[in-house]
Amino acid sequence: VQLQASGGGLVQAGGSLRLSCAAFGRTTSRYVMGWFRQAPGKEREFVGCISGSGGIIRYADSVKGRFSISRDNAKNTVYLEMNSLKSEDTAVYYCAYAGYPFGSISPISPTEYASWGQGTLVTVSS
Repeated sequence: VQLQASGGGLVQAGGSLRLSCAAFGRTTSRYVMGWFRQAPGKEREFVGCISGSGGIIRYADSVKGRFSISRDNAKNTVYLEMNSLKSEDTAVYYCAYAGYPFGSISPISPTEYASWGQGTLVTVSS
């Protein structure tokens, strides 16, 4: 599966952005999709993930209450709505495809994902 992320850009602190991740090559509606981010000089970190049906969503503590993940399986697309953005949210954001359904443990490690989008840069100015 190929993933294409879009929607990044420059935004002021306190603002909002919506990222999209379109999947091509196979239907992803049964499988976990995740969002990660990587700031300069730092490791890639988990932002959140969503089950195939959208009924189970998990977030990193750092974004809980500010970010929201959703999906439109008819469009084979996953979204990341980001509100109340902070300068520390500045990073390249990646969507990822796990290739398996949601299990008992949330897939929060990058190694648990099989395919990745190219990343989209989000810059939050203070």
